[in-house]
Order: sequence, then structure tokens, then C-alpha cells
Amino acid sequence: MPAAALSHRLTHRGLHFSWVIAGLTFLTMLFMSAALGLPGAMLQPLAQEFGWSTSQISSALALRFALFGLMGPFAAVLMERFGVRAVVSVALALVGGGMLMAGMVTRLWHLVVLWGVVLGLGSGMTALVLGAVVSNRWFASRRGLVMGILTASAATGQLICLPIAAWMIERWGWRAPLLPLAVLCLGVMALVLLFMRDRPSDLGLAPYGADPASTTAAPAAPAAASAVTWRTPFVALREASTQPTFWLLFGTFFICGLSTNGLVQTHFISLCGDYGLAAVPAASVLAMMGMFDFIGTIASGWLSDRYDARKLLCWYYALRGLSLLWLPNAEFTLYGLSLFAVFYGLDWIATVPPTVRLTAERFGAAKVGMVFGWIFAGHQIGAAVAAYGAGLSRSLLLSYAPALYVAGAACLLAAGMAMVIRRKTAGA
Repeated sequence: MPAAALSHRLTHRGLHFSWVIAGLTFLTMLFMSAALGLPGAMLQPLAQEFGWSTSQISSALALRFALFGLMGPFAAVLMERFGVRAVVSVALALVGGGMLMAGMVTRLWHLVVLWGVVLGLGSGMTALVLGAVVSNRWFASRRGLVMGILTASAATGQLICLPIAAWMIERWGWRAPLLPLAVLCLGVMALVLLFMRDRPSDLGLAPYGADPASTTAAPAAPAAASAVTWRTPFVALREASTQPTFWLLFGTFFICGLSTNGLVQTHFISLCGDYGLAAVPAASVLAMMGMFDFIGTIASGWLSDRYDARKLLCWYYALRGLSLLWLPNAEFTLYGLSLFAVFYGLDWIATVPPTVRLTAERFGAAKVGMVFGWIFAGHQIGAAVAAYGAGLSRSLLLSYAPALYVAGAACLLAAGMAMVIRRKTAGA
């Protein structure tokens, strides 16, 4: 089989197949998140062509964010029962197919079904839970760094694709970016089918950094999978919810979603349009955020392996909150917005590696996928609230400023909440 042959060749060259899995996961999260972020470039073109209000379009995008997050715990179940390769392949097929069909929308309910339900469910089957599962299954060391790299791909894909999409929309209409992105998703699906494997033991390997003699026996995986049912996420939620740490992580991640993809990713181009900045330059600022986010999130993973994750979260949320409070008073020029892009972009989603680290410390590596799935659901519920709330603010008050101020203040609250989290001690 291609995966076994490639693993054999890599082993002879002193390389571990876990990096191939990480690479496939990186590409999956990159293009899935690009599909998730694409509608942010289409708010104004859709409103102009169909006469829909910002709040109406935002309702479909809010549903997408909510389903994206609520699928997280159940994505972990699907991965346990059917395997990572099968789940990722189906998710990529849904998103790729949904992109192809999205160009045919003519009514608002078409938008809700395709961009709300199909895109939300497809992207939610992987989401950040995939990164948490892969980093904990395939890596015994450098988990924080790997999670940082995978998280960076998720955020960067949402941002980097937007300038290209905005450029294509400006020249050929809002349907133009859909086909290329669909082809990329389906191409990655083919690579996943060929090379993705569920566990190191499937190839007779130990996780990266573990003792090679500790290879888990292959029969153990089906036994574990058979014990996982659709009740398992609710059992995990019930057990985790008895601990204050869970609710603090859930609350801070709710605010993370409220202040990132729900607000800035979805509405930034429209916000800049209110100040006279065209779509392509505004999307270029988002791309700049993506580049700095890539650096910041990988650095965050490296830092999470070495420093107190609570203090990292405190710094991240505080800096993000201050940048959002400053934004409504900024000069909406490329120079002024570039300053915002640097400070805001560096911790766009740098909160993920320390949050996963704290989840694993408190609830154990075996439960991290399921518990983090629920915490991530909080993130996307926050994103849904911001996506709809900011659209409503723009429709009723003709300004995004109230939404920016609320998100900035919430981030300062999250910075304080992070320091209240108690780390698990050896005897706990």
C-alpha cells in the first residue's frame, strides 16, 4: 500500500511517518478553513446582486459557525468509530461539493443550506479537533509545536485566500473563487485516501518521540472504538463540566471566537468598505494578519511546551482586546491597518496551543479530543454570536463600532479568566 511503502522509505532515511500525517492534516485544515472564510469576501456582492441585508446574510454565516463548532465533540466520535481517514475524506467531499453547488444559489434559503448547513457540517467534521487528535496520537514529543503549526494552517487558510478571492470577485463576480477551492479540497481528499492512517500502530510504528518498543498493538484500536457511542460526548461533557477549569476554558474560547473569525474574518472587508477602502486592499490586510498569525501561532506552540499556558493566554487575550478597542479609532489606510494587522495577527488564534495544553493536562491525553471538542464548540458559538451580532449592528446602527468595543472588552475579561485557571498538580 502507498502509505506502508512511503513509511518504509522514510524510516530508512531517519524520518518518521508522523510528519506525513501532520502534512496531510495541515493541507486539510488549510483548505477547509479557506472554504470557511471565503463567504467573508462575498457579503457585499451578495447584497448587491440579491438585495439581501447584511443581517440576513450573516444569519447563514452564523449557522455555519455554530454547526462548525457543535460538530467538534461528535467529530471525535466519528474519528474513533470510523477512523480519521474516512472522516476527513467525507468532510473534504462535502465541502468541495458544497463549493461547487454554492454558485447556483438564487434564494436566501439556498445560502442557508449550502453555506450554513453543508459547509458548517463538513468543516466541523475536522475543525481544530482533528489537529488535537493527530498531535496527541502521532506525537509523544513536540505536541505543542505540532498543534501550533496545525492551528496556524487553520487560521491562515481563512485569511490568505481572501485577497485572491477578492481579486477574482472584482474581475469575474462572486462565483469565480468557488471552483478552484472545490478542486483543491477534492485533490487533498485524494491524498488523504492514499496516505492518511488512523494511528501509528497501523504501520507498526510508535508515536514520534516515543520508545519504539512501546508500539501499541493494532487490535487495541477497534476495541477502544467499539466503546465509543453517540452518548460518549455527553458523558464527557457531564464529567468535564463538574470542574471549573472546563468552564473557564469554554468561556475564554467563546470570547476567542467572538473576537476572531466571527467578527473580523466575517466582517472586516465590509467594515473597511464603510471607510472607503476597497475589497482587495482590505483583503490584503487580512492576508497580512494571516502571515503574522502563522508566525505567532507556531511560536505559541513552541512557548506552550516551555512556559505556563495560563500566562500565555492572559497576554494573548489582553493584546487582542486592546487592538480591537483601538480599531474603530484607527485611520483606515493601509498603513494604519497594517499596524493593527501586526498586533492583532500575531495572536489571531495563538490561543489554541495553550488551550489544548491545559485541556490535556487537566483531563488527560485520552480525553483531550472529546473535551476539547466541547471547548471548541464554545469558540464557534462565540463566532456565531459575533457574526450575527455584528451584522445586526451594521444593519440597525449603520456601524460596526459597538461590536468591536464589546469584543475588545470581552477579551480583557478573558485575560483575567485565564489566570484563574488552576493547573493540575501531581496529586490532583
